[in-house]
Amino acid sequence: MPRLTVGLLLISSIFMTFAWYGHLKYKHPPLWQAVIFSWMIAFLEYCFQVPANRIGYGRLNAAQLKTIQEIVTLTVFSFFSVLYLKEHFRWNYLVGFFFLILAVYFIFKG
Repeated sequence: MPRLTVGLLLISSIFMTFAWYGHLKYKHPPLWQAVIFSWMIAFLEYCFQVPANRIGYGRLNAAQLKTIQEIVTLTVFSFFSVLYLKEHFRWNYLVGFFFLILAVYFIFKG
């Protein structure tokens, strides 16, 4: 699995997680400001996501790239929700991750 692709997807996911969910901690700014700030962060996300997919495509097919992106995103989000939003990680999340690992196995098997 190309390390550069996974590394770029990891950075991309960190930016996108903050773009989508970072504003939840700050409810005082008006919604329009949260949207604009999120768009600015999302632009940075695309600066890593697009190259990751361009570099990875060919060695990996589109389904494999999307699967990697989803696993990276869920991993980043798990840490984000616990460390940044101070939410609890529950047992049923682990069960869900187990099934996602099975999905990864089957997508990369063929």
